[in-house]
Amino acid sequence: MKAILCENFGGPKQLVLQEIPSPLIKDDQVLIAIKACGVNFPDNLIIQGKYQFKPELPFSPGGEVAGEIVSIGKNVTYLKKGMRVLALCGWGGFAEEVAVDANRVLPIPDQMNMINAAGTLYNYGTSYYALKQKAAIKPGETVLVLGAAGGVGLAAVELAKKMGAIVIACASTNEKLEICKSKGADFTINYLQEDLKKSVQEITNKKGVDIVYDPVGGTYAEPALRSMAWNGRYLVVGFASGTIPELPFNLALLKGCSIIGVFWGAFAEREQKENQKNLGELVNLLLSSQLKQHHHKIYSLENAAEALQDLLDRKVIGKAIIKIGEWVEKTIEPIPIEASPISDLKETASSTIPVVFKNKSELKNHIGQNLGTTTWLKITQERIQQFADATLDFQWVHLDTEKAKTFLPGGKTIAHGYLTMSLASQFFYQLISIENINSFVNYGINKARFISPVQVDSEIRMTASITQVEELPNGSTKLFLNCSIEIKGQEKPAYVAEIISMIF
Repeated sequence: MKAILCENFGGPKQLVLQEIPSPLIKDDQVLIAIKACGVNFPDNLIIQGKYQFKPELPFSPGGEVAGEIVSIGKNVTYLKKGMRVLALCGWGGFAEEVAVDANRVLPIPDQMNMINAAGTLYNYGTSYYALKQKAAIKPGETVLVLGAAGGVGLAAVELAKKMGAIVIACASTNEKLEICKSKGADFTINYLQEDLKKSVQEITNKKGVDIVYDPVGGTYAEPALRSMAWNGRYLVVGFASGTIPELPFNLALLKGCSIIGVFWGAFAEREQKENQKNLGELVNLLLSSQLKQHHHKIYSLENAAEALQDLLDRKVIGKAIIKIGEWVEKTIEPIPIEASPISDLKETASSTIPVVFKNKSELKNHIGQNLGTTTWLKITQERIQQFADATLDFQWVHLDTEKAKTFLPGGKTIAHGYLTMSLASQFFYQLISIENINSFVNYGINKARFISPVQVDSEIRMTASITQVEELPNGSTKLFLNCSIEIKGQEKPAYVAEIISMIF
């Protein structure tokens, strides 16, 4: 097979393209025929011998791949030959094949193409983990993103905005900042032309920012730290500038802020269930077009060194991808949420959902995969009234149509938030069917958030994915399903949560 090899530690120019034997897999590994590989900052560190891990020479860089499984080890049960997958391999990805531990491999649905899959793990995985688990971001908080036009930075801009934050994007050129705006940035700072701290004070009215997302380090770290609000969180993601800053820690004391390390690779290794859950949620967002990767350029394997050099020279905006070989993607394109006619969606839904499982054991093979999208459901005033009668919640914002004309946005009443939440179970049965079981009970809601109000006569639907399957000692199975209920024509969802069900 062909592979880009690092025979001696150094820069991209010393890499060579060679023909080498295919890797041999161990019992707990799979062999993947690589279609595409993401290009990331750690790839440059690892070929210079500066990364946390130093593989034995010679080796191929590239830690984020998408492709098809061509063989499996004897201890691997949930992955099959021919599966389309993405994988976090650490290194070895700038090649035609790679051997990867099975627990670092995630099946991908047919609707996701290989180029997008190869750009998901590092950028979105890192940024989602940083904002969700480490920063515990809340809607309405202000996030300052340094290096916002880079791979992880642009993903952080997009995700923070989707999570309800006010986003300030920082980059070195106006061209890069325009890309940040297209991903949802509310404010931008060109830190080669503007004073970072002064600009943040003006934007936040001297309050400061709640979260700093810093993949850059270097000279902008201290002014960013000085821009923190009380109880802020400074996320140390990386050092793309090449300089690890020496920060005055008295600032953390004075501001009552936390400085938090973000090492997503270690999280993926140590907390595999949570990482699989995150990736499942990200795949769901990508398939429903709520996230859209920005690809800087698609490079050939022969030009892999050029891709790494462009990354070093900070020419890359968004994501650079290495395409391995000549191939044409044959997948089903995802249906855009905003643009699809109702008739088309109903036809699609009837042909693809519910997803039928012959038994509950098959659920594990679907972890992280999208279950599909339900049909639209109209929220009428009659339905709102029925919910009010059942719950004894007779607030005027739900029921007084005349008063709503004067005092509510758009002049329309608003459905109870718990009405939207209660419909998740009804939508659930459109998406999934399990045969050969005794009973199926939806019994819990975890991490629920009400994001956008649902006005009367709005149409809503739900997209969901399985995030975890837990077998219990009594023989039952606990199923965790991540769901998002969207409002037709609106960008932000009405409700997101994790539904917990028991299967007997």
